[in-house]
Amino acid sequence: MIDTANAAIDLATDLLRAAGLEPTRAATTAECIVQADLWGIGSHGLLRLPYYLERMQAGGYPPEAELVTVSDTGPVLALDGGGGLGHWQLWRAAELAAERCAAYGVAVVSVGNSGHCGALGIYTRAAIDAGYIALAFSNGPAVMPPWGGNKPLLSTSPIAAGIPSRPTPAIIDLATSAVARGKIAAHAQNGDQLPDGWALDAHGEPTTDPQAALRGMLSPLGGAKGFALAFLIEALAGGAVGPHLSVDVPDMFDDSDAKHPQRIGHLIVTVDPARLDSSGTGAQDRIDRLANLVGEHGGRLPGARRSTIGNLPANTPLDLATTTVDQLIGWAGRLGVAVAPSTDQPVMT
Repeated sequence: MIDTANAAIDLATDLLRAAGLEPTRAATTAECIVQADLWGIGSHGLLRLPYYLERMQAGGYPPEAELVTVSDTGPVLALDGGGGLGHWQLWRAAELAAERCAAYGVAVVSVGNSGHCGALGIYTRAAIDAGYIALAFSNGPAVMPPWGGNKPLLSTSPIAAGIPSRPTPAIIDLATSAVARGKIAAHAQNGDQLPDGWALDAHGEPTTDPQAALRGMLSPLGGAKGFALAFLIEALAGGAVGPHLSVDVPDMFDDSDAKHPQRIGHLIVTVDPARLDSSGTGAQDRIDRLANLVGEHGGRLPGARRSTIGNLPANTPLDLATTTVDQLIGWAGRLGVAVAPSTDQPVMT
């Protein structure tokens, strides 16, 4: 029933439209959500859609939100997302960054006052397609204590990068916590215990209980170094973009916060490597060689298996947890959306 990429995108689009999102924005958001599942990042995929829908209905993600220009110097563009869902907003910001980079060689586009955007690496696609390098940053609810502390200060502080190596681009997408919080939620939904070292309870004590972890905190990746990197990301996404620092961002997994906009900050930096080339001719060749040397030296290029939806057959199988499918079907009934069988129609333009 929801067993292929296109069937999942169709259903997610219909659910988002039924919740009030404009059709094109609903389709873009659905594609970004399902892309995470196809990348194997189910913690940021359809598992989250019920939370998005709940917040949209409660007012936490107002579906009528628009992207409004706050300031524009040409290469630097600041946008306000009106508290809306972050997927379509950051996708548009990434497109604008690629367009501006073509003109200026570099572009920095921020989206403040936004919502959760899912898997951050997805938003490097516009840059990669244009032959540019992209960096993406975001913040969220505070779930990570400072190194040596026992109270949540930072979010998972995700960072992503897209590098246009040929024939396969590199896509780096990681949280600077030991694990993304969505993975904690997935373990909680499935009733699975957590591995050691992932999380702390509300008192700062290590825990393998996912429910305690959701009420508690995540450990930083790599100890003090991970915290330092997370602090840098928070300074960019929360401090520079804002308007909320992570300590002020409402928690998506707390039903009592559903009516409150998260007011998250996102940032996209896009650079044309040709404009940085000291020789004037070799940037792309060096990037390609670097990527190829990874394999020649016995390694695997970061994100090499992360194909975009447009490169996959429409009937690509999608394996979802039964609990996620049940929740989506429940929302379909709640919103009056028909659940159609899988089709072979294209899934991305």
